[in-house]
Amino acid sequence: MIKPWIEAARLRTLPLALSSILMGCFLAAAHEKFSWTIAILAVVTTICLQVLSNFANDYGDTVNGKDTEARQGPQRTVQSGAISVDAMRRAIIVFSVISLVSGIGLLYEALKDATWQTFAAFLGLGVLAIIAAITYTAGKRPYGYAGLGDVSVLIFFGWVGVLGVYYLHTKTFDWTLLLPATSCGLFAVGVLNINNIRDIESDTLTGKRSVPVRLGRERAIVYHWLLLGGGMLCGVLYMFFHFEALPQWLFLLSFPLFIRNGLAVSRLKNPRELDPYLKQMALSTLLFVVLFGVGYWVG
Repeated sequence: MIKPWIEAARLRTLPLALSSILMGCFLAAAHEKFSWTIAILAVVTTICLQVLSNFANDYGDTVNGKDTEARQGPQRTVQSGAISVDAMRRAIIVFSVISLVSGIGLLYEALKDATWQTFAAFLGLGVLAIIAAITYTAGKRPYGYAGLGDVSVLIFFGWVGVLGVYYLHTKTFDWTLLLPATSCGLFAVGVLNINNIRDIESDTLTGKRSVPVRLGRERAIVYHWLLLGGGMLCGVLYMFFHFEALPQWLFLLSFPLFIRNGLAVSRLKNPRELDPYLKQMALSTLLFVVLFGVGYWVG
C-alpha cells in the first residue's frame, strides 16, 4: 500500500519546492554566511509542506467534486479509491504536525539569539504556509478554485522561500534579493499555469475558476510567456546590480529550456501532451537556481 502514498506525494513537485530554498542558501553562501543545519532543516520543512499540500490537493479536489473523468492529468489516489478519504484526512493532520515541529526546530536553530518578535513573525509565516497548503483546494472556500493559487505560489515559492531562508542564515535583508526571489516565484507559477492550461476544459465544467479558465487558452499562453520572461528578466537585473565576474552569468544557460517550454505550451493543443512539460518546467527552474547559485558563488 506504499505505492498510492508515493503517487499522492507527487515526488516530481519536490524539485520545484526546493528551488527557492536552494536559492536562499546559495545567496547566503555567497555572502559567507551559511549553516548546514539551517539548510537541512529548511529542506526537511519544505518537503513536508509540499507533501502536505499535495495530500490536501488530492483530498480537496475529490471531496469538492473537482476530480472527474474529464480531467486530463494523472488520476488522483482519493478519487480512484486507492486511498480512502479518512486515511488522507489523517495523513493531512500528521503532516501538518510534522511540518510545524520541523519548522519550529528550524526557527529555534536559526533564531536562538533573535528577539521574540522576530521568532513570532517567522512562526506566523510558518503557520500561514501550513494553512495555505491545506486551504488551496480543501475546506469550504478553497482559494485555488477562485484563481488565487498563482498569488500564493509567488509568495511562498518565491518571496517567503528565498528571502526567509536567506534571513535565517544571515539575519540581514537586501531589497535586490526580491529579484531572484521573484524569478523563483514566477517560474513556480509557470508550472501551475501549465497544469491549469492542461485542465482548462475539466476545470470549466466543474466550476474551478483558475487563471487560464478566466483568461481563456490564448491569453493564458500570453500570460505564460510573461511569467517566463519576467522570471528571466529578474535574474538578469539582479546580476546587473551585483556583477563582479563572468561566471555569475552561468544561469543564462538555462534560458533555452524556458523558451522551449513556452514554445511547447503555445504549440501543443492536446492536454495530455502538456503533462511532460510540468516536469520539464520544474527541472528547468531547479537548473536555473543551481547555475545561478554556483555561478554567483564562484564569481
